[in-house]
Amino acid sequence: MNIIDIINQKRLKQELSKEQIEYVVKEYTNGTIKDYQMSALLMAICLNGMNDEEVFALTNAMYCSGETLDLTSIDGIKVDKHSTGGVGDKTTLILAPLVASLGVNVAKMSGRGLGHTGGTIDKLESIPGFSTIMSLEDFTQQVNQIHLALVGQMGNLVPADKKIYALRDVTGTVESIPLIASSIMSKKLASSAECMVIDLKVGEGALIKTKEDARSLAHFMIKIGNQYNRKVVCALTNMQEPLGTHIGNALEVQESIEFLKGNCQKDLYELVLTLGSIMVHMALSISEEEARKKLEENIHNQKGYEKWKEFISMQGGDLEQLTLAPKVFSVKSTKTGYIQKIHTMKLGEIIRAIGAGRYQKEDSIDYGVGMILTKKVGDFVMENEEILKIYLNQKDMTIGSILECFEIGTHYVEPEPLIYEIIR
Repeated sequence: MNIIDIINQKRLKQELSKEQIEYVVKEYTNGTIKDYQMSALLMAICLNGMNDEEVFALTNAMYCSGETLDLTSIDGIKVDKHSTGGVGDKTTLILAPLVASLGVNVAKMSGRGLGHTGGTIDKLESIPGFSTIMSLEDFTQQVNQIHLALVGQMGNLVPADKKIYALRDVTGTVESIPLIASSIMSKKLASSAECMVIDLKVGEGALIKTKEDARSLAHFMIKIGNQYNRKVVCALTNMQEPLGTHIGNALEVQESIEFLKGNCQKDLYELVLTLGSIMVHMALSISEEEARKKLEENIHNQKGYEKWKEFISMQGGDLEQLTLAPKVFSVKSTKTGYIQKIHTMKLGEIIRAIGAGRYQKEDSIDYGVGMILTKKVGDFVMENEEILKIYLNQKDMTIGSILECFEIGTHYVEPEPLIYEIIR
């Protein structure tokens, strides 16, 4: 086979065979196919899509590109949760310890930031000393001991996705539904969780912009799960504005701590309880209503927070050393009125530009930079009243570019629902 022929075939909107897809994944993983060639194919896929059979073949080829986790030594059902990414999405940081505090096994691998969206691993690595690398033996032992371990992609697990994921981040191909579906599901299959809850972000601040595309992605992932006898539930959730108030790696850790202490933002609270109820229902075979009550109890009695501290300590993190960027500026409104819209992707790109994300695979993260929103959609703001604080380190930026992210008008706008749809 010839990679040039395969690129041209997909450029001409033709279907790729299972054998062609397996060839590409294998030869790119071992280095025979170069980054620039794979970038061309990824762009062709991004522009022209893939059908069900191509997506199944791509997922399976990536899944089979390395090892799979043997989690049979973990007692009980393992549940996993994944988010397709957004701005201010620190849900996993809260949800994993909260669900684990009910005795549910959360054996989770997470990823780094992708495009303008943040990554759970980057957020955890903002905690000094925290290790996202662990041997399989230590990983399973920790889950058996405290019901929770959270790491980056482990060992030789799905090496094809690890390479492709990093390349997508810097080649403008992050928003392709077939590539998202195969990336998520190859990792989830290899990590061996029996039950998966996938948070499909929809809207301006998400990789998926429309509910129609989100439903398409959900059905891809549920079909893939069915092929491998895995239970998959997808929640379509709103990313028209940032989730919660804190955006940026260390800042999102800070907000997660406050949440688990009981100081919860309304939107974040609803999302955590909705996703968590499904996870606990799947693992413990209780109703989602009963699961929700148990989760609420463990927020109020701070058992979720105790589990968080135990988890961070077990993986070497020192929360006392969490550091924010030293330069803090208040950004104030230039007019009076209601916040009618937040251009969330633009805000995410600003966060990326000040150092919280990457433009090249080799870029390092500035963990302490970010923003805290003091106003969200539907809020009334006076002229010269603060709408956010921005935390900067080395890089500066103009206030005007931040203000352009907020549309302020004379009439009240009702925020959209946070949970659009649950697809089972």
